[in-house]
Amino acid sequence: GLLEYQYIFTFCNSYARVPQLSSVLKDGFQNHTVNVGKGSNVQMLRENQIMCRSWRIFLKNCRLLNSSGQARDSYIDLFLFSVLVGFILCHAALSSDAAALSLWKLALQSSSCLCLFRDEVFHIHKSAEDLFVNIRGYNKRVNDIRECKESALSHAGSMHRERRKFLRSALKELATVLADQPGLLGPKALFVFMALSFARDEIIWLLRHADNIQKKSTDDFIDKHIAELIFYMEELRAHVRKYGPVMQRYYVQYLSGFDAVVLNELVQNLSVCPEDESIIMSSFVNTMTSLSVKQVEDGEVFDFRGLRLDWFRLQAYTSVSKASLGLADHRELGKMMNTIIFHTKMVDSLVEMLVETSDIPVSPPCRYTAGTFTKCLFLPNIVPSNIQFNLRHHIGDRSLSLCNMFLDEMAKQARNLITDICTEQCTLSDQLLPKHCAKTISQAVNKKSKKQTGKKGEPEREKPGVESMRKNRLLVTNLDKLHTALSELCFSINYVPNMMVWEHTFTPREYLTSHLEIRFTKSIVGMTMYNQATQEIAKPSELLTSVRAYMTVLQSIENYVQIDITRVFNNVLLQQTQHLDSHGEPTITSLYTNWYLETLLRQVSNGHIAYFPAMKAFVNLPTENELTFNAEEYSDISEMRSLSELLGPYGMKFLSESLMWHISSQVAELKKLVVDNVEVLTQMRTSFDKPDHMAALFKRLTSVDSVLKRMTIIGVILSFRSLAQEALRDVLSCHIPFLVSSVEDFKDHIPRETDMKVAMNVYELSSAAGLPCEIDPALVVALSSQKSENISPEEEYKIACLLMVFVAVSMPTLASNVMSQYSPAIEGHCNNIHCLAKAINQIAAALFTIHKGSIEDRLKEFLALASSSLLKIGQETDKSTTRNRESVYLLLDMIVQESPFLTMDLLESCFPYVLLRNAYHAVYKQSVSSSA
Repeated sequence: GLLEYQYIFTFCNSYARVPQLSSVLKDGFQNHTVNVGKGSNVQMLRENQIMCRSWRIFLKNCRLLNSSGQARDSYIDLFLFSVLVGFILCHAALSSDAAALSLWKLALQSSSCLCLFRDEVFHIHKSAEDLFVNIRGYNKRVNDIRECKESALSHAGSMHRERRKFLRSALKELATVLADQPGLLGPKALFVFMALSFARDEIIWLLRHADNIQKKSTDDFIDKHIAELIFYMEELRAHVRKYGPVMQRYYVQYLSGFDAVVLNELVQNLSVCPEDESIIMSSFVNTMTSLSVKQVEDGEVFDFRGLRLDWFRLQAYTSVSKASLGLADHRELGKMMNTIIFHTKMVDSLVEMLVETSDIPVSPPCRYTAGTFTKCLFLPNIVPSNIQFNLRHHIGDRSLSLCNMFLDEMAKQARNLITDICTEQCTLSDQLLPKHCAKTISQAVNKKSKKQTGKKGEPEREKPGVESMRKNRLLVTNLDKLHTALSELCFSINYVPNMMVWEHTFTPREYLTSHLEIRFTKSIVGMTMYNQATQEIAKPSELLTSVRAYMTVLQSIENYVQIDITRVFNNVLLQQTQHLDSHGEPTITSLYTNWYLETLLRQVSNGHIAYFPAMKAFVNLPTENELTFNAEEYSDISEMRSLSELLGPYGMKFLSESLMWHISSQVAELKKLVVDNVEVLTQMRTSFDKPDHMAALFKRLTSVDSVLKRMTIIGVILSFRSLAQEALRDVLSCHIPFLVSSVEDFKDHIPRETDMKVAMNVYELSSAAGLPCEIDPALVVALSSQKSENISPEEEYKIACLLMVFVAVSMPTLASNVMSQYSPAIEGHCNNIHCLAKAINQIAAALFTIHKGSIEDRLKEFLALASSSLLKIGQETDKSTTRNRESVYLLLDMIVQESPFLTMDLLESCFPYVLLRNAYHAVYKQSVSSSA
């Protein structure tokens, strides 16, 4: 410290000992108004139109101090360094020159520290005070320093904050005008570079002082809008780079058509012009005169470094003490040459000018940007500028991690906004569901009948669409705010397609796509509202409405940012057709499959729900314990079509496979029961024409009710699958009608002599399209997996035949069940025994396809046994065993109607049709009497 003070004290009394500094200070006093502009407040900037003032003298002064040729951080740093350090060295001028004192105070009030190297700073007030306090008679200077320090701590932050605010609006206007009229870049180039210079200086000032000042007001040094200023700088830089040829064309014409002419006149009017100077100035004129627009059009590379070097040489010739041509006596010539030098830089050094005026060095503490970035995300009007933060980090790994973090945060914020919009749209779509119109219809009916319902003063329910009616265009809804914020954020994400950071390419739009896929997946599963504890789940139609509303919002994102939203739909929706998604999480396919199997169909097995063929739906039965859901609202044709839309062919195939697994488990249990009664069934198979012997054998059978119950369960599952397949066919017929018709035509024209393997392939294709098949391929595959290694194929075939015998001889026991009464209204029985028709036909077709037996022969055998057994109950006198005899008779007709292998002629040969006719007449008569 003592050596520094001694060094400063040695040079404090004479300007002559520091010739460069003396020149700088002299020019600084002469151009006091220009220098004041660097420390003025916003009002002074507006009043003095500081953006329109020349800055060339100031740049000249700053460069004089930079004797090493290394560029400083900013022009304002150079100005402050020249004034503050200069007057510390030559402090005697502060007492003798009022202008010098005023300029020095202004510099002290505007800043508290100067950058020396990277993040090393020089604290001005402390150093100056430590110096002057040891000099006798400088108490007044010390007081001035303390006052300026207090002023800098109190007002510098707010002054620079307002200046940044002014520059944001000024740069925004300038960028907007130049984007609309890029031709103005030529005549307004000086203003563009001045604007970039001022903005760069303010950014560096903030970054340097944010961590190196004893702040009284922290808010002045946390600028949430700093990204916006950087963004507008990047906009101007982009305009200059993009329209560089436009500027070249303008200034080439300017140099050859105006500058050359004016310079030639000035040279001609010189009274004295030595030979060397004349040669140099003549070369200036000749160089500019030879320029043409064609050089720009041909893409010729310009290089005026020789011309600028000659100008420096000319200044050296004319600046010596005994020069015959003194540049100080010809100020117009100097001004003109400075203008020409600037114009040449607009032709061959645009990139260098951008670097010189707007490049932000890495020396300020860039950690300031990380904290500010997060705050910027919540300011919608400056969100587009957030992308600029990613361009300024200089450490490899840190740069990559920060860039990844910034882009990820922006994508998350956009995702959250989209989710909020989707939630709003889903709410609006939910208002249009049919269930909400019941109250409106009720009100209309009551109004028509003039019935007063409800309490007085009850508010009338708002109809959907009221939210779109605006009485005042200034009224802004929450949805409007969300859309505005989203458009700004998407503009930011879409601003650059790719970003290169340390040889790594970042694509901002891919971040958004990834987040949308994850959120869409979670949203779809979440919208099912599945509650495992209460087994509640959303109706498929309601979920489909919500998903479509969600997809509509996501499709609108393409209006904001260039992403392939179709790819998002394909990735997400295809995953939802599988059992688990790519993250191993359950999908809507698994949720709905489990619900229909474990909740709806289980309640059917428990007797709480019945399948109504007339309605093609499962309907709740009146029981003591009411169910928490209405089965019809989940199983009618519209709901099944909605389910098919959601799950698609893959999901419906998974549903079918799950259903078939349950059927195969039931068939396995049935086979065990057959094995337990194999001897009795073998005898009954050949004794169906011996009534007495059959009656005796039937009494030896065990688990008869279990067989019928399990076959009924199989029939119920197959009936549900039939509904699902029909819904799938309807949906696919709307989406791919030509393909479905081709598959249907292919299935209908399979020759009878076709190999069964080939036929099964066709059936599998048809089943995937929802078409009904004579032999269910999914059931064949499920039952094929049950083959036991310990049992021979002949024994397996025998068990299959005896299973059909067991079912046939057990059917008469159904007549004693009270619930076996046939209902014409539902075209079925309340205990679901009408589903036996589908179970018998499809189980027989699948089993005898596996064992390569004759399906038709085995069904004829079944029909003979069943008709013989049912004819016997016509001779029974016990009313308890024959109470629903007619209803059970109808099962034979249902079996034949359901089967593609049996005909009515065959039934007539086994069971008189007159009995069927009388049975239909009886059940219809009984239905009318019971309803009456």
